[in-house]
Amino acid sequence: MIPKKSAHPSSAGFAGRAMPEPCSLVIFGATGDLTHRKLIPALYNLAADGDLPQGMQVIGFARRDKSDEVFRQELEEAAKKFSRRPIDQNLWDTFASSIYYHRSEFGDLEGYRRLRERLDRLDKEKGGTGNRLFYLSAGPDQFDNILTNLKASSLAESPDSRWARVIVEKPFGTDLATAEHLNEVVQNSFNESSTFRIDHFLGKETAQNIMVLRFANAIFEHLWNHRYIDHVQITACELLGIENRAGYYEGAGALRDMVQNHLLQLLCLIAMEPPTDLRADSIRDEKVKVLRSLRRISGEDVGRDVVRGQYGPGSMKEKPVASYREEKNVKPDSQTETYVALRILIDNWRWADVPFYVRVGKRMPKSGTEISIHFKNAPGVLFNIININKDQTLGHDGTQNVLVIRIQPDEGVSLRMQSKVPGASVRIQPVKMDFAYGTSFGKASPEAYERLLLDAMAGDATLFARRDEVEEAWRFIDEIEEGWHTSEKKPGLYFYEAGSWGPAEADRLIENDGRAWRVT
Repeated sequence: MIPKKSAHPSSAGFAGRAMPEPCSLVIFGATGDLTHRKLIPALYNLAADGDLPQGMQVIGFARRDKSDEVFRQELEEAAKKFSRRPIDQNLWDTFASSIYYHRSEFGDLEGYRRLRERLDRLDKEKGGTGNRLFYLSAGPDQFDNILTNLKASSLAESPDSRWARVIVEKPFGTDLATAEHLNEVVQNSFNESSTFRIDHFLGKETAQNIMVLRFANAIFEHLWNHRYIDHVQITACELLGIENRAGYYEGAGALRDMVQNHLLQLLCLIAMEPPTDLRADSIRDEKVKVLRSLRRISGEDVGRDVVRGQYGPGSMKEKPVASYREEKNVKPDSQTETYVALRILIDNWRWADVPFYVRVGKRMPKSGTEISIHFKNAPGVLFNIININKDQTLGHDGTQNVLVIRIQPDEGVSLRMQSKVPGASVRIQPVKMDFAYGTSFGKASPEAYERLLLDAMAGDATLFARRDEVEEAWRFIDEIEEGWHTSEKKPGLYFYEAGSWGPAEADRLIENDGRAWRVT
């Protein structure tokens, strides 16, 4: 597509990632939002960086009737709006010349046969290798149709030295039973090594840096256990509401939409043991061990360790905001949670009795995702005892030393420590050491989808979820869901004002342990 440049050193990944191989990328659901906002801008930026393999073709597969030219024009308009760098017209024209549109119903086997013939023809015309990468960006209700027809049309086959791989977007099931069914359907078409279950949080630069931070810095790893860490907080907050996604969100809610995949993945990166090596399965083995060690929250424990909330009317940026139940296509008596806070314990040697407090919510005062590691306080003697006003030595969360990993926005890491205030008297107050990607490296971090698409082309599954990983996460979540809906003492759904930090019951969840949520 674009002349190849030398790779940036950071593109080597954890273990020197293999170079992506030429392939044809077929995007199912290509007229949808994800393709326009994320996938095409990501591919364009990879092309601009010289990272896309030569001879790559992009084929959009969807039901609407349109030509290649119309499809390219629509994608160009979207790229100008959503690309992280300005669009260079000459570069775009070269890139877009390898984009095509294929119209078919997802359940029409003949459409897949025509797709196979078209891919073969493009390979002959453009000198392609026959490698195929299929991206399922359609609705989850179409996954069965697409996977079954890929197999029936022989598109899932990988003869000789060629390969066929599939990327499956979330949600990967809605509970354990549906996830197991979907895994069976995928396995009937593609083997596990060719299946890439995507979680875009793992493609974010700071999420990737968690392992480097822990295992490449001796100053952290020997402190990374219950002897020195008091607790961990993982927070994901959004300014936005459901943004016309009621059809999906009413059947999901915050727990299944965010905690089951994104936030449990971040928890695993923080809690996992050092892998034996940097191969994908070695890393994923350690993450699965964490998920299996999560203390189950079921029955009446759900009411004690989990808080569900839903935003009511409020104001944001001095403008009135409607409640969740007033959103378009939401039931007027909806019990769907837009906020959830959990107290999670990990029953293993490293994390015994260290609580992980996880919260996620919509219509919060700001947007952002961060992990904060709260270390145990120094003994209450010497400098601590001479400060009558403890607010001078402790943060709002009651801890002196906090390591904060900012996943988004403003990716970076900060460490809070104690320092003497200049002057004759001995006064102590918290100060921060701060590292930000944008200023330290002089360039913005790549979008998550850029890294993940390259990894799939290279066959590197490190940042993708494995089958047992997905199923173990659903086992944990399903018990909470069951406790919400079937327990004799069903926990309530608490309401919070849009623009606030969630229901008061979530504050009490952590305050009952003598702690407080970090002010983000």
